[in-house]
Amino acid sequence: MSIDFVSRIVGMVIFALLGGRLGVSASTALELPELAVSFVFSLVGILFGLILTPWITTRPLRAVGRLVNEMSIEVMFTTLLGILLGLLIGLMAAYPLSTLDPPLGGLLPAVVWLITIYLTTTIFNVRSREIWTFLYDWLGIGIKRQTYGSLGDRQLILDTSVLIDGRIVDIAKTGFLGGTLLAPRFVINELHRVADSSDTQRRNRGKRGLDKLTELQRDPEIAFKIVEDDFEDVPEVDDKVVALAIQLNAVILTIDFPMNRVARAQGVIVLNINELANAVRSMYIPGETFAIRILQEGRENNQGVGYLEDGTMVIVEKGKDYMDRSIYVKVTKLINRDTGRIIFAVPEEG
Repeated sequence: MSIDFVSRIVGMVIFALLGGRLGVSASTALELPELAVSFVFSLVGILFGLILTPWITTRPLRAVGRLVNEMSIEVMFTTLLGILLGLLIGLMAAYPLSTLDPPLGGLLPAVVWLITIYLTTTIFNVRSREIWTFLYDWLGIGIKRQTYGSLGDRQLILDTSVLIDGRIVDIAKTGFLGGTLLAPRFVINELHRVADSSDTQRRNRGKRGLDKLTELQRDPEIAFKIVEDDFEDVPEVDDKVVALAIQLNAVILTIDFPMNRVARAQGVIVLNINELANAVRSMYIPGETFAIRILQEGRENNQGVGYLEDGTMVIVEKGKDYMDRSIYVKVTKLINRDTGRIIFAVPEEG
């Protein structure tokens, strides 16, 4: 039994009782039978309870939990610090404002309090990294522990495809990227939309992307930051990523080939994870031999197909006779494509 279902049942009962009570009060004004009006209002309350209860109970709690889960500990701490500072400033401003004549004396303190809390929270949230740097320098703690990102000043924007793919986590842990990974809020929102899809495959892809995002966020050795900048007039997420890269003079990390072409056409540097994977795959030249297990038939007659540990496809001429066996093959030709490298080989004689 899901929490949404329970909340709907509870909300249905509460709204039905409220509707019935409201119907009793309204029957006099409507000059209709009390029982009939109460019954109709109760039915309306049941309908409201079934539809609206999750939106005013579980959904907001989930949204808050999701936001907290996506927030790094540094940002969370500075956000709480901003709230406390806003409360303090609002409290200091509340007393002199409360001495004004009504209604300003009763209204302005609350309004100023809310405004100061919002402003300080937003500032501390957006500028959390700079605030931490200032605190380290001001308190004289010394040099902050170096993360992989501190090896370089560049910023690398993660798009939706690279997070769903997931290999970026292992790559970031190697320390080769040399920059701060940026996850735009609109990319995270897109992942949530994919994760909420009715299609099982899309939903699993979205959840994997969110899991990888959490891994990056929680690893103290990876320089990671969520960017709140958005472009309301740009409808497509990929176009927003390119616009953000231009605005920040940042690099885009992706595995999306169309995104690769569009971004580079606009002068943005793009790092394609697939290109990196192809670059580090095992390199064999014609004439070299190695062992391969033939797993399936090829497209052409009498071909066999196997795969190296890095995923490189090996097409073996006359390899069909060696199905489900490991044999030594000799390389005859290499083909490099955007999707990967293909090795052609023949069984080694002897």
